[in-house]
Amino acid sequence: MTLASMTGFARTQGINGAWSWAWELKSVNGKGLDVRLRLPGGWDGVEAGLKQSAARVLSRGNVNANLSLTRADPEVSVRVNEHVLRTIAQSVRRVSEELGAPPVQLESLIGLKGVLEISEAQESEATRAALEADVVAGFQQALAELATMRGQEGAALGIVLSERLDGIAALTAAAEANPSRRPEAIRAKLADQLRVLMDTGASFDSDRLHQEALMMASKVDVREELDRLVAHVAAARAMLAEGGAIGRRLDFLAQEFNRETNTLCSKANDVSLTAIGLELKGLVEQFREQVQNIE
Repeated sequence: MTLASMTGFARTQGINGAWSWAWELKSVNGKGLDVRLRLPGGWDGVEAGLKQSAARVLSRGNVNANLSLTRADPEVSVRVNEHVLRTIAQSVRRVSEELGAPPVQLESLIGLKGVLEISEAQESEATRAALEADVVAGFQQALAELATMRGQEGAALGIVLSERLDGIAALTAAAEANPSRRPEAIRAKLADQLRVLMDTGASFDSDRLHQEALMMASKVDVREELDRLVAHVAAARAMLAEGGAIGRRLDFLAQEFNRETNTLCSKANDVSLTAIGLELKGLVEQFREQVQNIE
């Protein structure tokens, strides 16, 4: 399965009879899948089906889908309400005769309310059904294009994440080989610390000193942290090879990376090992930031 980003954009458009339609889909990062549809009035009936379609294609992300509809000049029919016109004309003629006013022309009566009846042609159920089918198909196309774009961005993110993992693996190997981790280096450092204590002139129990030395040695041992980092790198690479909706699992792994590098820095007994730990923290943070975009 391919790796996918959660960000993308797609637009489709078409014409069906007197109607022009256009879909715009935008998606950004999200904890789950949230599809928000903006539909014209009277189109609520298709909303549930469109959301189900999106859920079959996408796993995560906040998706905004906007449908715009434009109708060409509709066919209109004009009818003269003769009954109303005659009634008005008779009344006007009677009043004109009573007042001695000149007769009123017919065209001046046409514009009166109720004389002309103008109506738009009604769409048939078959016409509306054909339009809905076309619009839904357009959404499916836009959804496929959005998924394609998210896949392309996911492929690019996969390369970046792999590079970060290579860097983490290299720094882990450098920490493994750091001279400060050698037993003789640890013994020398402990000997220096003990020498400082002894130079104070205070008396120390030899058994207690031996125990303290062992405790200090265990505190600076980063064997477990390095082993876990190696295992985490292997797990992350396996996930990237697997692909699909792995964003949540990668995010959890990034937290584990961060925990081990923090411990490594706190245990470091030499500035060179501390420097490696700090560089590791920077790479792990870059890895975590990029993981936030993965589906």
